[in-house]
Amino acid sequence: MLARTLSYGLSGVSGFAVMVEVFAANGMPALEIIGLPDASVKESRDRVSAAIVNSGFAMPISRLTVNLAPADTKKEGPAFDLPIAVSILMASNQLEPMDLTRTLLLGELSLDGTLQPVRGALPMVISASEQGIEEVILPSGNAEEVACIQGIRVYPAKNLRNVIQHLKGKETIPAQVQRSYQEIVQSSRCVVDLAQVQGQLGARRALEVAAAGGHNMLMIGVPGSGKTMLARCLPGILPPLTFEEALETTRIHSIAGKLTPGSGLMATRPFCAPHHSASVASLIGGGSAARPGEVSMAHNGVLFLDELPEFNRNALEALRQPLEDGVVSVTRVHHQAQYQSSFMLIASMNPCPCGFFGSKQKQCRCSKNEIRRYLDRVSGPLLDRIDIQIEVDAVPVKEINAGGAAESSADVAKRVRRAREIQQQRYRLDGIHCNAQLDARLSKRYCPMTNEATSILHMAVDRMGMSMRAYGRVIKVARTIADLAGAELIRTEHVAEAIQYRELDGKYWR
Repeated sequence: MLARTLSYGLSGVSGFAVMVEVFAANGMPALEIIGLPDASVKESRDRVSAAIVNSGFAMPISRLTVNLAPADTKKEGPAFDLPIAVSILMASNQLEPMDLTRTLLLGELSLDGTLQPVRGALPMVISASEQGIEEVILPSGNAEEVACIQGIRVYPAKNLRNVIQHLKGKETIPAQVQRSYQEIVQSSRCVVDLAQVQGQLGARRALEVAAAGGHNMLMIGVPGSGKTMLARCLPGILPPLTFEEALETTRIHSIAGKLTPGSGLMATRPFCAPHHSASVASLIGGGSAARPGEVSMAHNGVLFLDELPEFNRNALEALRQPLEDGVVSVTRVHHQAQYQSSFMLIASMNPCPCGFFGSKQKQCRCSKNEIRRYLDRVSGPLLDRIDIQIEVDAVPVKEINAGGAAESSADVAKRVRRAREIQQQRYRLDGIHCNAQLDARLSKRYCPMTNEATSILHMAVDRMGMSMRAYGRVIKVARTIADLAGAELIRTEHVAEAIQYRELDGKYWR
């Protein structure tokens, strides 16, 4: 007898329909899976057989052929366990034949029949919803992940027996009540608050400007000056993810298997901080299955590179293309995928190998050649792509103890949100949403300056030897500073502050 069920596979950040066909024929008992299955799919033979028996059903004594169509597309992962098991039970008449080609089945089976959460449930359910599928049965551990997808009924199941009883109509699984994204946003909380940062007024201001315009930032300072804490405060002052951004970001994390079991859509912007020993493939993406890397995991959020010069030079240079394009293409022999990677780069570094060059509290013990070799690990083209450069010095103990309550992330976030709203309204017809994404054409249209501001900028370019890319980034930062001030025209004070954020380029690298 022939039975069919519907499942989905993964290709990059999208899902594709897979028809699971099972044919039970006379012959020596066997279970064969065809249709380009990988090792994890082939191993489902043993998982499914044990799960069927331990759920109170019988494994048919016949030759079973499982076909995963389309047969010319590679299938990966254990998400096909559930549809294979249901198809086998229908093919052996233990479940009466029914049309399940419009019901999505996903789930990995334990040997006792328990359903385990699977990687990539969100992109698969989204793709199924877009193609008109209205019902999905999946593990209860994936239910929260898809709780905001409207127009589809989600049945969270605990085990195989639970699913079969539901399909028979004996013990119906209650459909999950889908939630609005606004409920998730309201329940999210800031992890690290700016109120914990004492002093560092200049760095706090630079962080606010970076958040308001989506600008990349580099912090140079002695060890223990608070660079890492400042960076970890950034997600708390950025605007919450929009629903579309939350879907994009959660899809990538779901594909990579990084979502915490039972968690829902991501409402706060991701913060990724890879170790400086990270390889090119771990940063950009790769591996045999072309998995997303840290730049994609940080999509719509923050990529924090601590101890920037300690990173592999090739890994840093590989960041240049995603920083410009906002997407990264990962190509391997058998896999090719394109992942979104629009992120804010926040980097920190010491001014020298010992960390105390220019410090007022401790003397540097490095030679000039050592300092030069250390700084030269960061290339000029990468520095050109960083809009804001600031120096962070250690805060004296007296200032920490005497200081009152610092401004909280919530207060700063209000100003950032107002500036972002101005930008979203301004660029609503141009396909961008913040100043950092301006190109040369749009900068001419949306960054008008007074004559005095233009003169100061031209003088700074000549004196500091800025490249044209750096010149354009100064204009973008000045536009953000003007937005924070509520000014339509970029004035002298806005340009002067933006130029200050480029001075470390000349101090350390020229």
